[in-house]
Amino acid sequence: MNNMFMSALLGFVVGMVGTGAGGAVAFVLKKPTNRFMSVILGLSSGLMISIVCFDLLPEAFEMAGLSTGIIGIIVGVGMITLVDQMIPERDFADRGLRKGGYIRTGVLLGVGIAMHNFPEGLAIGSGLAAETRLGLSLAAVIAFHNMPEGVAMATPMVVGGYSRIKIFLATIIAGIPMGFGAFFGSMLGEISPDLVSLCLAFAGGTMLFITCGELIPKSQNMHRGRASAFGIIVGIIAGIILSFNFR
Repeated sequence: MNNMFMSALLGFVVGMVGTGAGGAVAFVLKKPTNRFMSVILGLSSGLMISIVCFDLLPEAFEMAGLSTGIIGIIVGVGMITLVDQMIPERDFADRGLRKGGYIRTGVLLGVGIAMHNFPEGLAIGSGLAAETRLGLSLAAVIAFHNMPEGVAMATPMVVGGYSRIKIFLATIIAGIPMGFGAFFGSMLGEISPDLVSLCLAFAGGTMLFITCGELIPKSQNMHRGRASAFGIIVGIIAGIILSFNFR
């Protein structure tokens, strides 16, 4: 029982500190130019694509095969599409928030990150159940990987003029599901590879949809030049380096 609670505590800390550290960018950005924000949004998009395509999905495919992973991606895209339709842009505009579409993007990304964090918590919990060193190593890598996700979530909300304190709190809240995932992972001890694979692929599908359908278009609309493209490319390269050097 103590091991399960320790796993949950570690999961909560990793999830909230990881995304929260990325969300702290809200306190740094004062009055950014459109070009700068286009680069940052593109950079966040590139990082997200790399983490999903070179880390999250390959792990899902390796655990349970291509077919299970593809099913998870499709289900994830379908679910986040429904969420997308439930959060129309006009709702944010009606509340008097500037550039409501960007806040909507941040909210959608937060939902995807929260979904993403639960299966990562499962990995931490099951890793700790197998070997303490393995669980701690996974926790460190996941915390580091969650930082750009916090940046990706916070940046569009900053552009939309949302309260910086609320942005920071939102990024912390998005990390909470990791604690619950770690608890269940430790409790079950050995989780079915098919189940974990499905969860990881599901999260990957949601993140790809949000990045390609929301974040990248917003980045390109911020500035008509090549700033967005360069940001995306640099983000992808940085994500590749992270994926291969911190395994």
